[in-house]
Amino acid sequence: MSTNTVSVPYGEVLRSTINAADAAATSGSRPRPFGFGRNAAPTAVREPAVLRRHPHLVRFADVEADLDLLIDRAIAAIADGEPIEDAILGHYVHIASLVRAVSFREGKLLEQAVERLAKANPNILVLTQSLKLPLVKTAMEAVAGNDWSSLDGVKLDCEAPAKSSYTPDLIIVNRARHTAYILDVKRSLASYGDTSRLEELKLKMMASAMVLPDWLYKNQKRLMVDAVEVAIVDGASRPSDHATGIWALSELDDLLEIDGVAACMAELRLRFGIRVQQLLEAEARKALGLDKAPVIVPAAMSTAVTAALDPRINLNGPSRSYEEDLAARSCDDDDLRDRLDDDGFSDADETEDDEPVPMFVRVGFARRPRH
Repeated sequence: MSTNTVSVPYGEVLRSTINAADAAATSGSRPRPFGFGRNAAPTAVREPAVLRRHPHLVRFADVEADLDLLIDRAIAAIADGEPIEDAILGHYVHIASLVRAVSFREGKLLEQAVERLAKANPNILVLTQSLKLPLVKTAMEAVAGNDWSSLDGVKLDCEAPAKSSYTPDLIIVNRARHTAYILDVKRSLASYGDTSRLEELKLKMMASAMVLPDWLYKNQKRLMVDAVEVAIVDGASRPSDHATGIWALSELDDLLEIDGVAACMAELRLRFGIRVQQLLEAEARKALGLDKAPVIVPAAMSTAVTAALDPRINLNGPSRSYEEDLAARSCDDDDLRDRLDDDGFSDADETEDDEPVPMFVRVGFARRPRH
């Protein structure tokens, strides 16, 4: 048995526009499709002329309905969450609750999508349920005290004394290669950058890999494998490092030996992102009270309604509208003319007793003077 981190499997290069009958005539043998009997009927593959790395192919159109259903379920689960009141976040607690739910649900969505897309390769078996693998004490000590490459070929009893357990997201078995993959799917590894959590995760995955062959044989109907490989899949598709078991989501074609998986996963994340942003925007509008703003149809509004809803700025006090200001200005001009018609002088006592006459003062942006 071989136990190591995942390396790129050797994919078969095929031309996708091949007519089996023509190929058979050229080779002088009976026509047969790929992977079937010698006397099978001819089959034409009508894909665009491209080079393919693997003999299996999946298109998004073929799985669109299933992936959209997974997205709908994830969005429904995110929206159904009930946030707990928080004195600091206040009425923004709903937004924070949605963000936390997105982080969890996206990882689950990626796992479910991988399981669905893996069906395009009949040699692939995906295990998703009851995957608790024992972290055998001997395995933990072996991994912690030795170089990973020196443990190649070591297989331990899954029923030996264990300190704890580790539950991977997926176990993928390639029955044609007799190889098992332990996958841990993360929506992003950005939060693992400056911590020891990533190394601790790798330690658990490698220790569980040493007991997986025995576990599969005893718990999966005597399923036997010759190699176990571990991979941490980064959903954000940052630069990968296969030597340390880090794989980008965009490299799943090679992991599952199916062309088109990475493209399907990219489209899945794009659609999921749009739905999540719509959900967050709606919740943000609620938090800001914008969802209760009246909807105004400009064509249906009269001048009076427009003035009431959007009055002009009144710098002379809140008691007068713009129209009232115009009327007041006209009256002030008439009073000024009447005073100029007099001699312009009055008794000193009368002048002191009279209150100052308010003058209309224009306040606004500077304008070019008229000549």
